[in-house]
Amino acid sequence: MTKPDDLLPIGLEDALPARAAAITRAMRQVLDAMDSHGYDRVRPPLVEFEASLAGRMEGVATRRMVRFTDPESLRTLALRSDITVQVGRIAATSLAEAPRPLRLAYAGEVTLLKADQLDPARQRLQMGAELVGSDSVAAAIEAVTVALDALEAAGLTGLSVDFTLPDLVDTLAAEALPLAEERRDAVRRELDMKDAGGLKAAGGEDYLPLLYATGPFDDAIGKLAALDVGGVLASRIAALREVAAAIGDRARLTLDPSERHGFEYQSWFGFTLHATGARGALGRGGTYAIKGSEEAATGFSLYIEPLLEALGQTNAGARDTLFLPLGHDTDVATRLRGEGWRTVAAIGEKDDAFALGCTHVLDGGEPRAL
Repeated sequence: MTKPDDLLPIGLEDALPARAAAITRAMRQVLDAMDSHGYDRVRPPLVEFEASLAGRMEGVATRRMVRFTDPESLRTLALRSDITVQVGRIAATSLAEAPRPLRLAYAGEVTLLKADQLDPARQRLQMGAELVGSDSVAAAIEAVTVALDALEAAGLTGLSVDFTLPDLVDTLAAEALPLAEERRDAVRRELDMKDAGGLKAAGGEDYLPLLYATGPFDDAIGKLAALDVGGVLASRIAALREVAAAIGDRARLTLDPSERHGFEYQSWFGFTLHATGARGALGRGGTYAIKGSEEAATGFSLYIEPLLEALGQTNAGARDTLFLPLGHDTDVATRLRGEGWRTVAAIGEKDDAFALGCTHVLDGGEPRAL
């Protein structure tokens, strides 16, 4: 009988066996792909001091974190909402003397105080990789390449990469298209919303052409180059073309140079990953600086929900499972498990192989299909 207290808070849910198996399998495949590129896994804690989580990256909002007081230190603690911040802390402290570039990978749960309208989940599995010590074009190419390898290792096809330039407004506003500091946030917001009327009202009429420099990469990058006043974007445009050339035809490439959603702390380069069958983004990445140490870094984060949606297997299919009757030969069972069989042993006379989800039964020392 379910009691009111047994219900979970809004935005939280249990992952039952089939789904948990699918999540575990995808996580293992993603982490193995990162490991193959030399990324060592770290496991930061679920809870940290709020000041630390908020102080390592620009744009990290503490109001989105679940916060409470530590009874030991009497300081404010917070459940992490982004593991990238914690990797930055590790790189700047415990691994400050490690050789650069430093390659770190991670996978773990993150929690939000309140979900957004597009994604009701308040707890998510975040996986990712960070290359600490460089935000060069080569680092950007590696980040995108490793992300694509990880998604392909998990079985995804129909991948696409959408590029952006997170610091576009600041770069143009400094000289090419002068814009007062107090107007820049509003211009960024209206560009992100693709609102031409709002952009004019915010004093960003000169930025209107950027709304149309979007779409398939080859066309959009040409439009952006034609808008480049004084060549201030020349190095960024050349870098984007170099990254695109490295990816080639393994993914569909698009460009939205003024996209800012999800790129609160990235610097000159950002990218969003999509796949056929997933309604939302699979992940995001780009270049950034670790606040405090000001060390350059490049990385990406992936999320499990859209990944499973794209795979079309939010529930894993049935697995071959061997039923072991009462009095079975335990040495034979051990051998079969070593060969890859999953076994379920009877513990009572009434145990039913089929009801327990088994596909085979041990008969005469060998598996027999049910």
